Amino acid sequence: MGCENKCSSGGGVTAVLAVLGLVALVAWLVIKLATSGMVVSTDAVSKEAVAARLKPVGLSVAGEGGAPGSRSGEAIYKSVCAACHAAGLIGAPKFADNGAWAGRIAQGFDTLVKNATNGLRAMPAKGGAADLTDAELARVVAYMANNAGGKFAEPKAADAK
Repeated sequence: MGCENKCSSGGGVTAVLAVLGLVALVAWLVIKLATSGMVVSTDAVSKEAVAARLKPVGLSVAGEGGAPGSRSGEAIYKSVCAACHAAGLIGAPKFADNGAWAGRIAQGFDTLVKNATNGLRAMPAKGGAADLTDAELARVVAYMANNAGGKFAEPKAADAK
């Protein structure tokens, strides 16, 4: 009978130690979570932070690059076309690559403008910039082709006199 009392009290101590260990582990995990940056701060859900995350890519703002119809071919190339043509992405002829542009230039200015207006292969209509005027599109086509050996006259900007 004496052994039964000693054996049963040892099991109670083990259970208490196991519970204390579990509590310590849970406390440690909660502290790690709180200090890891995984908890959402109030700054991340502010109206300004949400608006910045939802802002469209390539947002066109009035006043950038001049009035509609007045942007230069170079400005349009840098803001729209360079995304693909600078690196030759998805088959786009690289900017100023005479070999890649020679066959296209040989088709003539009107064909180049028509293809840029309607889109061709992977290029969307107007390079994806629906706000381009016909004159701006013609200017950027002339700018790009001329930098690859073309001799096209770049249409003048509406506000240039």
